[in-house]
Amino acid sequence: LAPGFTPAQQQLTVSLMRPMLIGSVVFGASGLIMGALNATQHFIAPAAAPVLYNVAIILAALFLAPVYGIYGLVVGVVAGSLAHLLVQIPVLLKKGYRYQASLSVRDPAVRKVAVLMGPRVLGLFFVQMHFLINTILASSLGAGSLSALNYAWLLMLLPQGVIAQGIATVTFPTLSAQAAAGQIDAFKRTFERALRVVVFLVLPATAILLIFRRPAISILLERGAFDTESMILVAYGLQFYMIGLIFHSMLEIIVRGFYALQDTWTPVLIGILAMVANIGLSFLLVGRLSFGGLALANSLATMGESLVLLWLLNRRVPGRLNWRVLTPALVKMAVAAVLMAVAAWAWGRWVYLNVFLGDALPVNDDWLTALVGVPVALLLYLGVLWLLHSDEWRETVALVRRRRGTGEQS
Repeated sequence: LAPGFTPAQQQLTVSLMRPMLIGSVVFGASGLIMGALNATQHFIAPAAAPVLYNVAIILAALFLAPVYGIYGLVVGVVAGSLAHLLVQIPVLLKKGYRYQASLSVRDPAVRKVAVLMGPRVLGLFFVQMHFLINTILASSLGAGSLSALNYAWLLMLLPQGVIAQGIATVTFPTLSAQAAAGQIDAFKRTFERALRVVVFLVLPATAILLIFRRPAISILLERGAFDTESMILVAYGLQFYMIGLIFHSMLEIIVRGFYALQDTWTPVLIGILAMVANIGLSFLLVGRLSFGGLALANSLATMGESLVLLWLLNRRVPGRLNWRVLTPALVKMAVAAVLMAVAAWAWGRWVYLNVFLGDALPVNDDWLTALVGVPVALLLYLGVLWLLHSDEWRETVALVRRRRGTGEQS
Protein backbone atom coordinates (compact mmCIF):
# COMPACT_ATOMS: atom_id res chain seq x y z
CA LEU A 1 0.00 0.00 0.00
CA ALA A 2 2.92 2.35 0.64
CA PRO A 3 5.96 1.02 -1.24
CA GLY A 4 7.94 4.16 -0.39
CA PHE A 5 7.85 3.32 3.33
CA THR A 6 10.84 1.72 5.01
CA PRO A 7 10.33 -1.72 6.64
CA ALA A 8 10.23 -0.03 10.05
CA GLN A 9 7.53 2.39 8.88
CA GLN A 10 5.52 -0.46 7.39
CA GLN A 11 5.71 -2.44 10.64
CA LEU A 12 4.64 0.59 12.67
CA THR A 13 1.69 1.18 10.33
CA VAL A 14 0.53 -2.43 10.70
CA SER A 15 0.80 -2.35 14.50
CA LEU A 16 -1.24 0.86 14.62
CA MET A 17 -3.85 -0.30 12.13
CA ARG A 18 -4.81 -3.55 13.89
CA PRO A 19 -6.42 -2.05 17.01
CA MET A 20 -7.86 0.86 15.03
CA LEU A 21 -9.88 -1.59 12.91
CA ILE A 22 -12.13 -1.96 15.97
CA GLY A 23 -13.16 1.62 15.40
CA SER A 24 -14.22 0.83 11.82
CA VAL A 25 -16.68 -1.80 13.03
CA VAL A 26 -18.05 0.51 15.73
CA PHE A 27 -18.41 3.37 13.25
CA GLY A 28 -20.44 1.10 10.98
CA ALA A 29 -23.06 0.55 13.69
CA SER A 30 -22.89 4.17 14.79
CA GLY A 31 -23.47 5.38 11.24
CA LEU A 32 -26.67 3.33 10.97
CA ILE A 33 -27.96 4.81 14.21
CA MET A 34 -27.02 8.30 13.05
CA GLY A 35 -29.04 7.83 9.86
CA ALA A 36 -32.06 6.57 11.81
CA LEU A 37 -31.98 9.55 14.17
CA ASN A 38 -31.58 12.03 11.33
CA ALA A 39 -34.62 10.49 9.64
CA THR A 40 -36.67 11.38 12.74
CA GLN A 41 -35.40 15.00 12.57
CA HIS A 42 -33.23 14.48 15.66
CA PHE A 43 -29.78 16.00 15.13
CA ILE A 44 -28.40 16.71 18.61
CA ALA A 45 -27.00 13.26 19.46
CA PRO A 46 -25.59 12.70 15.94
CA ALA A 47 -23.93 16.12 16.15
CA ALA A 48 -22.51 15.36 19.62
CA ALA A 49 -21.05 12.01 18.47
CA PRO A 50 -18.12 13.39 16.41
CA VAL A 51 -17.45 15.98 19.12
CA LEU A 52 -16.96 13.21 21.69
CA TYR A 53 -14.79 11.31 19.22
CA ASN A 54 -12.50 14.31 18.80
CA VAL A 55 -12.48 15.03 22.55
CA ALA A 56 -11.31 11.46 23.22
CA ILE A 57 -8.43 11.87 20.77
CA ILE A 58 -7.46 15.24 22.27
CA LEU A 59 -7.47 13.80 25.79
CA ALA A 60 -5.38 10.86 24.61
CA ALA A 61 -2.89 13.28 23.03
CA LEU A 62 -2.65 15.26 26.25
CA PHE A 63 -2.49 12.47 28.82
CA LEU A 64 -1.66 9.15 27.11
CA ALA A 65 0.68 10.13 24.28
CA PRO A 66 3.37 11.54 26.63
CA VAL A 67 3.50 8.15 28.36
CA TYR A 68 2.72 5.61 25.62
CA GLY A 69 3.74 7.58 22.54
CA ILE A 70 1.73 7.19 19.37
CA TYR A 71 -0.05 4.13 20.79
CA GLY A 72 -1.74 6.43 23.28
CA LEU A 73 -3.46 8.10 20.33
CA VAL A 74 -4.68 4.71 19.13
CA VAL A 75 -6.41 4.26 22.48
CA GLY A 76 -8.02 7.66 21.95
CA VAL A 77 -9.29 6.65 18.51
CA VAL A 78 -10.87 3.42 19.78
CA ALA A 79 -12.35 5.09 22.87
CA GLY A 80 -13.65 7.93 20.72
CA SER A 81 -15.37 5.55 18.33
CA LEU A 82 -17.10 3.84 21.26
CA ALA A 83 -18.23 7.23 22.59
CA HIS A 84 -19.47 8.05 19.07
CA LEU A 85 -21.76 5.02 19.27
CA LEU A 86 -22.82 5.05 22.92
CA VAL A 87 -23.99 8.67 23.02
CA GLN A 88 -26.63 7.87 20.39
CA ILE A 89 -28.04 4.63 21.79
CA PRO A 90 -30.17 6.16 24.61
CA VAL A 91 -31.86 8.53 22.16
CA LEU A 92 -32.43 5.65 19.72
CA LEU A 93 -34.15 3.61 22.44
CA LYS A 94 -36.20 6.62 23.50
CA LYS A 95 -37.44 6.96 19.92
CA GLY A 96 -38.79 3.41 20.15
CA TYR A 97 -36.21 1.64 18.01
CA ARG A 98 -35.42 -1.96 18.94
CA TYR A 99 -32.85 -4.24 17.35
CA GLN A 100 -34.17 -7.29 15.55
CA ALA A 101 -31.79 -9.43 13.51
CA SER A 102 -33.22 -10.01 10.05
CA LEU A 103 -31.40 -10.56 6.79
CA SER A 104 -34.20 -12.42 5.03
CA VAL A 105 -34.33 -11.57 1.34
CA ARG A 106 -38.12 -11.82 1.61
CA ASP A 107 -38.18 -8.72 3.78
CA PRO A 108 -39.03 -5.84 1.42
CA ALA A 109 -37.04 -3.40 3.57
CA VAL A 110 -33.92 -5.58 3.30
CA ARG A 111 -34.36 -5.84 -0.46
CA LYS A 112 -34.80 -2.08 -0.82
CA VAL A 113 -31.70 -1.37 1.27
CA ALA A 114 -29.68 -3.87 -0.78
CA VAL A 115 -30.79 -2.25 -4.05
CA LEU A 116 -29.98 1.27 -2.86
CA MET A 117 -26.78 0.22 -1.10
CA GLY A 118 -25.20 -1.59 -4.05
CA PRO A 119 -24.24 1.51 -6.04
CA ARG A 120 -23.03 3.27 -2.91
CA VAL A 121 -20.71 0.37 -2.00
CA LEU A 122 -19.34 0.37 -5.54
CA GLY A 123 -18.71 4.10 -5.33
CA LEU A 124 -16.92 3.78 -1.99
CA PHE A 125 -14.71 1.06 -3.48
CA PHE A 126 -13.48 3.46 -6.15
CA VAL A 127 -13.00 6.23 -3.59
CA GLN A 128 -10.77 3.95 -1.55
CA MET A 129 -8.89 2.96 -4.70
CA HIS A 130 -8.22 6.64 -5.29
CA PHE A 131 -6.87 7.10 -1.76
CA LEU A 132 -4.73 3.99 -2.19
CA ILE A 133 -3.16 5.29 -5.39
CA ASN A 134 -2.58 8.69 -3.78
CA THR A 135 -0.85 6.98 -0.86
CA ILE A 136 1.37 4.97 -3.20
CA LEU A 137 2.35 8.05 -5.20
CA ALA A 138 2.87 10.33 -2.18
CA SER A 139 4.89 7.75 -0.24
CA SER A 140 7.44 7.62 -3.06
CA LEU A 141 7.99 11.40 -3.00
CA GLY A 142 10.17 13.42 -0.64
CA ALA A 143 10.17 13.00 3.13
CA GLY A 144 7.01 14.31 4.73
CA SER A 145 5.02 14.46 1.48
CA LEU A 146 2.38 11.93 2.53
CA SER A 147 1.92 13.50 5.96
CA ALA A 148 1.70 16.99 4.44
CA LEU A 149 -0.90 15.81 1.95
CA ASN A 150 -2.96 14.21 4.72
CA TYR A 151 -2.76 17.31 6.93
CA ALA A 152 -3.80 19.53 4.03
CA TRP A 153 -6.73 17.22 3.28
CA LEU A 154 -7.90 17.32 6.89
CA LEU A 155 -7.69 21.12 7.00
CA MET A 156 -9.73 21.34 3.81
CA LEU A 157 -12.32 19.00 5.31
CA LEU A 158 -12.78 21.24 8.35
CA PRO A 159 -15.07 23.85 6.71
CA GLN A 160 -16.51 21.24 4.39
CA GLY A 161 -17.51 19.03 7.30
CA VAL A 162 -18.72 21.75 9.64
CA ILE A 163 -20.66 23.75 7.04
CA ALA A 164 -21.58 21.59 4.04
CA GLN A 165 -22.09 18.26 5.78
CA GLY A 166 -23.95 19.94 8.60
CA ILE A 167 -26.38 21.67 6.25
CA ALA A 168 -26.72 18.56 4.08
CA THR A 169 -27.49 16.39 7.12
CA VAL A 170 -30.35 18.56 8.36
CA THR A 171 -31.67 19.17 4.83
CA PHE A 172 -31.73 15.57 3.60
CA PRO A 173 -34.74 14.34 5.65
CA THR A 174 -36.79 17.28 4.39
CA LEU A 175 -35.73 16.68 0.78
CA SER A 176 -36.60 12.98 1.10
CA ALA A 177 -40.03 13.70 2.60
CA GLN A 178 -40.85 16.26 -0.09
CA ALA A 179 -39.71 13.96 -2.89
CA ALA A 180 -41.69 11.02 -1.46
CA ALA A 181 -44.82 13.19 -1.20
CA GLY A 182 -44.42 14.43 -4.76
CA GLN A 183 -43.94 18.03 -3.59
CA ILE A 184 -41.51 18.89 -6.38
CA ASP A 185 -41.78 22.67 -6.06
CA ALA A 186 -41.04 22.47 -2.33
CA PHE A 187 -38.19 20.04 -3.08
CA LYS A 188 -36.63 22.50 -5.52
CA ARG A 189 -36.96 25.42 -3.11
CA THR A 190 -35.35 23.43 -0.29
CA PHE A 191 -32.52 22.24 -2.54
CA GLU A 192 -31.85 25.69 -3.99
CA ARG A 193 -31.85 27.32 -0.56
CA ALA A 194 -29.45 24.70 0.84
CA LEU A 195 -27.11 25.15 -2.12
CA ARG A 196 -27.13 28.94 -1.77
CA VAL A 197 -26.48 28.81 1.98
CA VAL A 198 -23.58 26.39 1.51
CA VAL A 199 -21.96 28.62 -1.13
CA PHE A 200 -22.64 31.72 1.00
CA LEU A 201 -20.76 30.21 3.96
CA VAL A 202 -18.05 28.19 2.19
CA LEU A 203 -16.81 30.89 -0.21
CA PRO A 204 -15.44 33.16 2.57
CA ALA A 205 -14.00 30.12 4.34
CA THR A 206 -12.23 29.21 1.10
CA ALA A 207 -10.79 32.70 0.68
CA ILE A 208 -9.62 32.87 4.30
CA LEU A 209 -7.94 29.46 4.28
CA LEU A 210 -6.36 30.09 0.90
CA ILE A 211 -4.94 33.54 1.68
CA PHE A 212 -4.15 32.93 5.36
CA ARG A 213 -3.13 29.29 5.01
CA ARG A 214 0.39 29.76 6.43
CA PRO A 215 -0.60 31.66 9.60
CA ALA A 216 -3.56 29.30 10.07
CA ILE A 217 -1.37 26.20 9.84
CA SER A 218 1.27 27.80 12.05
CA ILE A 219 -1.29 28.63 14.76
CA LEU A 220 -3.05 25.26 14.60
CA LEU A 221 -0.17 22.84 14.09
CA GLU A 222 3.30 24.38 14.44
CA ARG A 223 4.60 22.95 17.69
CA GLY A 224 6.79 20.04 18.78
CA ALA A 225 8.04 18.03 15.81
CA PHE A 226 5.85 20.08 13.45
CA ASP A 227 8.30 22.83 12.47
CA THR A 228 8.30 25.66 9.93
CA GLU A 229 9.38 23.33 7.14
CA SER A 230 6.38 21.09 7.88
CA MET A 231 4.11 24.14 7.82
CA ILE A 232 5.42 25.15 4.39
CA LEU A 233 4.80 21.64 3.02
CA VAL A 234 1.22 21.52 4.33
CA ALA A 235 0.52 25.04 3.02
CA TYR A 236 1.77 23.98 -0.41
CA GLY A 237 -0.69 21.09 -0.59
CA LEU A 238 -3.54 23.05 0.98
CA GLN A 239 -3.52 25.76 -1.69
CA PHE A 240 -4.40 23.16 -4.32
CA TYR A 241 -7.06 21.50 -2.18
CA MET A 242 -8.73 24.87 -1.53
CA ILE A 243 -9.50 25.19 -5.24
CA GLY A 244 -11.91 22.29 -4.86
CA LEU A 245 -13.42 23.15 -1.46
CA ILE A 246 -16.49 24.89 -2.87
CA PHE A 247 -17.14 21.95 -5.21
CA HIS A 248 -16.69 19.37 -2.44
CA SER A 249 -19.22 21.35 -0.42
CA MET A 250 -21.73 21.71 -3.26
CA LEU A 251 -21.42 17.98 -3.87
CA GLU A 252 -22.76 17.26 -0.37
CA ILE A 253 -26.06 18.95 -1.29
CA ILE A 254 -26.26 17.78 -4.90
CA VAL A 255 -25.70 14.10 -4.09
CA ARG A 256 -28.37 14.18 -1.40
CA GLY A 257 -30.76 15.63 -3.94
CA PHE A 258 -30.32 12.45 -6.00
CA TYR A 259 -30.60 10.23 -2.92
CA ALA A 260 -33.85 11.95 -1.93
CA LEU A 261 -35.19 11.04 -5.39
CA GLN A 262 -34.21 7.39 -4.71
CA ASP A 263 -31.48 7.59 -7.35
CA THR A 264 -28.20 6.18 -6.07
CA TRP A 265 -26.82 5.07 -9.42
CA THR A 266 -26.30 8.46 -11.07
CA PRO A 267 -24.02 9.92 -8.34
CA VAL A 268 -22.03 6.69 -8.24
CA LEU A 269 -21.51 6.42 -12.00
CA ILE A 270 -20.45 10.06 -12.28
CA GLY A 271 -18.32 9.60 -9.15
CA ILE A 272 -16.54 6.63 -10.73
CA LEU A 273 -15.79 8.65 -13.86
CA ALA A 274 -14.50 11.45 -11.63
CA MET A 275 -12.24 9.03 -9.75
CA VAL A 276 -10.84 7.70 -13.03
CA ALA A 277 -10.16 11.29 -14.13
CA ASN A 278 -8.65 12.00 -10.73
CA ILE A 279 -6.25 9.08 -11.00
CA GLY A 280 -5.25 10.06 -14.54
CA LEU A 281 -4.65 13.67 -13.52
CA SER A 282 -2.67 12.49 -10.49
CA PHE A 283 -0.19 10.62 -12.68
CA LEU A 284 -0.05 13.58 -15.06
CA LEU A 285 0.52 16.30 -12.44
CA VAL A 286 2.58 14.56 -9.74
CA GLY A 287 5.77 14.83 -11.79
CA ARG A 288 5.39 18.60 -12.19
CA LEU A 289 3.87 19.62 -8.85
CA SER A 290 4.95 16.78 -6.54
CA PHE A 291 2.23 15.98 -3.98
CA GLY A 292 0.59 19.31 -4.86
CA GLY A 293 -0.34 17.68 -8.15
CA LEU A 294 -2.30 15.02 -6.27
CA ALA A 295 -4.27 17.72 -4.45
CA LEU A 296 -4.89 19.67 -7.66
CA ALA A 297 -6.05 16.51 -9.44
CA ASN A 298 -8.58 15.93 -6.67
CA SER A 299 -9.89 19.49 -6.94
CA LEU A 300 -10.24 19.41 -10.72
CA ALA A 301 -11.99 16.03 -10.71
CA THR A 302 -14.37 17.13 -7.95
CA MET A 303 -15.17 20.32 -9.85
CA GLY A 304 -16.14 18.30 -12.91
CA GLU A 305 -18.12 15.83 -10.82
CA SER A 306 -20.17 18.48 -9.02
CA LEU A 307 -20.96 20.48 -12.17
CA VAL A 308 -22.00 17.41 -14.17
CA LEU A 309 -24.21 16.14 -11.33
CA LEU A 310 -25.82 19.57 -10.93
CA TRP A 311 -26.55 19.64 -14.66
CA LEU A 312 -28.07 16.14 -14.51
CA LEU A 313 -30.17 16.95 -11.44
CA ASN A 314 -31.44 20.06 -13.18
CA ARG A 315 -32.61 17.87 -16.08
CA ARG A 316 -34.00 15.25 -13.72
CA VAL A 317 -36.27 17.58 -11.71
CA PRO A 318 -39.56 18.46 -13.44
CA GLY A 319 -39.62 22.14 -14.37
CA ARG A 320 -35.87 22.50 -13.81
CA LEU A 321 -34.22 24.52 -11.05
CA ASN A 322 -34.86 28.24 -10.69
CA TRP A 323 -31.69 29.58 -12.28
CA ARG A 324 -33.13 33.10 -12.40
CA VAL A 325 -32.66 33.14 -8.63
CA LEU A 326 -29.62 30.86 -8.33
CA THR A 327 -27.38 32.51 -10.94
CA PRO A 328 -27.52 36.13 -9.66
CA ALA A 329 -27.08 34.90 -6.08
CA LEU A 330 -23.99 32.85 -6.97
CA VAL A 331 -22.49 35.70 -9.02
CA LYS A 332 -22.94 38.21 -6.17
CA MET A 333 -21.30 35.84 -3.69
CA ALA A 334 -18.41 35.17 -6.08
CA VAL A 335 -17.78 38.92 -6.55
CA ALA A 336 -17.84 39.50 -2.78
CA ALA A 337 -15.47 36.58 -2.19
CA VAL A 338 -12.96 37.84 -4.79
CA LEU A 339 -12.90 41.34 -3.28
CA MET A 340 -12.56 39.80 0.17
CA ALA A 341 -9.63 37.65 -0.99
CA VAL A 342 -7.85 40.67 -2.51
CA ALA A 343 -8.22 42.65 0.73
CA ALA A 344 -7.05 39.67 2.80
CA TRP A 345 -4.03 39.22 0.55
CA ALA A 346 -3.14 42.92 0.86
CA TRP A 347 -3.33 42.74 4.66
CA GLY A 348 -1.21 39.60 4.82
CA ARG A 349 1.30 41.19 2.48
CA TRP A 350 1.55 44.30 4.67
CA VAL A 351 2.24 42.19 7.76
CA TYR A 352 4.83 40.12 5.88
CA LEU A 353 6.65 43.21 4.57
CA ASN A 354 6.78 44.77 8.04
CA VAL A 355 8.26 41.58 9.49
CA PHE A 356 10.67 41.22 6.55
CA LEU A 357 11.87 44.81 6.91
CA GLY A 358 12.44 44.33 10.61
CA ASP A 359 9.73 46.66 11.90
CA ALA A 360 8.54 45.78 15.38
CA LEU A 361 4.99 44.44 15.55
CA PRO A 362 3.00 44.37 18.81
CA VAL A 363 2.18 40.66 18.59
CA ASN A 364 3.30 37.55 16.75
CA ASP A 365 2.81 38.18 13.02
CA ASP A 366 0.77 34.98 12.51
CA TRP A 367 -1.68 35.98 15.22
CA LEU A 368 -1.79 39.57 13.93
CA THR A 369 -2.55 38.37 10.42
CA ALA A 370 -5.36 36.11 11.59
CA LEU A 371 -6.93 38.11 14.42
CA VAL A 372 -7.19 41.31 12.39
CA GLY A 373 -7.33 39.99 8.84
CA VAL A 374 -10.10 37.42 9.26
CA PRO A 375 -12.75 39.68 10.91
CA VAL A 376 -12.01 42.54 8.50
CA ALA A 377 -12.22 40.20 5.50
CA LEU A 378 -15.54 38.76 6.70
CA LEU A 379 -16.98 42.24 7.27
CA LEU A 380 -15.92 43.24 3.77
CA TYR A 381 -17.56 40.11 2.33
CA LEU A 382 -20.84 40.84 4.11
CA GLY A 383 -20.60 44.55 3.25
CA VAL A 384 -20.22 43.88 -0.47
CA LEU A 385 -23.19 41.49 -0.38
CA TRP A 386 -25.23 44.18 1.39
CA LEU A 387 -24.33 46.72 -1.32
CA LEU A 388 -25.31 44.17 -3.97
CA HIS A 389 -28.67 43.62 -2.21
CA SER A 390 -27.95 39.95 -1.62
CA ASP A 391 -30.85 37.87 -0.29
CA GLU A 392 -28.37 35.79 1.69
CA TRP A 393 -27.22 38.90 3.53
CA ARG A 394 -30.78 39.91 4.41
CA GLU A 395 -31.58 36.38 5.58
CA THR A 396 -28.49 36.40 7.82
CA VAL A 397 -29.47 39.75 9.36
CA ALA A 398 -33.03 38.52 9.92
CA LEU A 399 -31.72 35.36 11.58
CA VAL A 400 -29.50 37.37 13.95
CA ARG A 401 -32.41 39.69 14.80
CA ARG A 402 -34.70 36.75 15.53
CA ARG A 403 -32.09 35.21 17.82
CA ARG A 404 -31.56 38.53 19.60
CA GLY A 405 -35.29 38.89 20.02
CA THR A 406 -35.55 35.39 21.45
CA GLY A 407 -32.70 36.08 23.85
CA GLU A 408 -34.25 39.32 25.05
CA GLN A 409 -37.58 37.62 25.70
CA SER A 410 -35.98 34.84 27.65
